[in-house]
Amino acid sequence: MLVIVLENAPARLRGRLAVWLLEVHAGVYIGDFSQKGREMLWIQIIDGIEDGTAIMAWGTNNEAGYDFVTIGTNRRVPVDFEGVQLISFIPQKPDRANAEKLIIQER
Repeated sequence: MLVIVLENAPARLRGRLAVWLLEVHAGVYIGDFSQKGREMLWIQIIDGIEDGTAIMAWGTNNEAGYDFVTIGTNRRVPVDFEGVQLISFIPQKPDRANAEKLIIQER
């Protein structure tokens, strides 16, 4: 099984993926492809994602039972931990306006 999730993707990319995959929810696509098919789809995503983000995950024969790739700016970043891909979170930059509101509320 193959799952692709798009965020802030151009309509033309979403339409292109809808030709090959079933869109079960806005920006969420599922299907069943070989490795060559997945690579072709990922190239289409790389070429069309622009400022959006995407993740593609599929079942495979490894310790976790799946593998995935990502593209775009996201707080979630894949990291290799002793051969297993995990997700690490990039700390959020403090928003000055919200920080000032918190300081005022604490007084």
